[in-house]
Amino acid sequence: MDQRTDNERRPDTAPGREAKPAIGEARKSRSWLDALRARRRMVLVVAALIIVALIALAVWWVNASGYETTDDAFIDARTVSISSQVSAAIVDVPVTDNQLVEAGAVLVRLDDRDYTAQVDQAKAQVDQSKANIANSDAQLAAQQARIEQADKQSAQSKAALEFAQQEDERYQRLVKTGTATVEQAQQYGSNLLQAQAAYAAAQANAIATEKQLPVLEAQRRLAAAQLEQARAAQEQAEANLSRTVVTAPVAGRVVRLTAAKGNYAAVGQALLMFVPRQVWVTANFKETQLKQVRPGSAVDIRIDAYPGRVFKGHVDSVQAGSGTAFSLLPAENATGNYVKIVQRVPVKIVFDQQPDVLLGPGMSVVPSVKTK
Repeated sequence: MDQRTDNERRPDTAPGREAKPAIGEARKSRSWLDALRARRRMVLVVAALIIVALIALAVWWVNASGYETTDDAFIDARTVSISSQVSAAIVDVPVTDNQLVEAGAVLVRLDDRDYTAQVDQAKAQVDQSKANIANSDAQLAAQQARIEQADKQSAQSKAALEFAQQEDERYQRLVKTGTATVEQAQQYGSNLLQAQAAYAAAQANAIATEKQLPVLEAQRRLAAAQLEQARAAQEQAEANLSRTVVTAPVAGRVVRLTAAKGNYAAVGQALLMFVPRQVWVTANFKETQLKQVRPGSAVDIRIDAYPGRVFKGHVDSVQAGSGTAFSLLPAENATGNYVKIVQRVPVKIVFDQQPDVLLGPGMSVVPSVKTK
């Protein structure tokens, strides 16, 4: 029976070759530092990833805490309903749906023949009123000449009366002395009476001629008033004529075009809707988000229709009151049971530069207001 131990039966180690340690001894002898050294690259990568993640998380936290955002926002604009201001047939519609036009561009033309005739008639009334004023001025000038003539006739009659008085007195003295006959004295007395009557008639004519002057002046003022009335009628007629050409009030796009050539447009009838090029964002923030929102705050605007793009803007104003306060049926908290609800307050946000993309009222927007 072989009494040799396992060590005795183990073959000798070959020269120049170390004996392999046992499995248990190998595991005990390898430390955790050796394991790290063996996986140094992987450990460095994992550590770098952790550091980058922590930095990114810190940056995100700092940035996220400095913004207020909401998805209850949309593009807004003051749309204009273009309607007819006069009644006439539509003769031309030089625009089409969704067309971009500049300010002053012709949108609709109406039949202007009736209004052209009204303008011509008003001009004729103006000319007639001017002629009446000229006639009144001529009558006033003529009446002024008559007044001067009457004054001269009155002065002449007065001189004749004075001479007749002197002749009458002289012949009355001559009759008393017997130098002149009674008949001569009576003749000069009759001349005195005629001179007195002529002077009285001249004075009455001068007074009547002078009193006619205010009448002519009143007629002149009436003619001037008629001229102003005729000019007002002309301006009204010209305004109605200009309304037969409907133009764009500002630059924008034509939408909901209902006008068609051949239709009859009544006063106040809507012909089309017009969306101005100038648009902004109306964002309904919760009232708890408005603590740091101020006019002038920078805003990053993301529009759902153009993903991946960020437009720059700023807060223009904050509405003085919640949206429900100005609704058709505002909430009445004094009646019934009261449940507190966080209100939404509209905030107007304008673009720093008008976007180079097509925007229209109602398009969804997600604004982020920088508060720090």
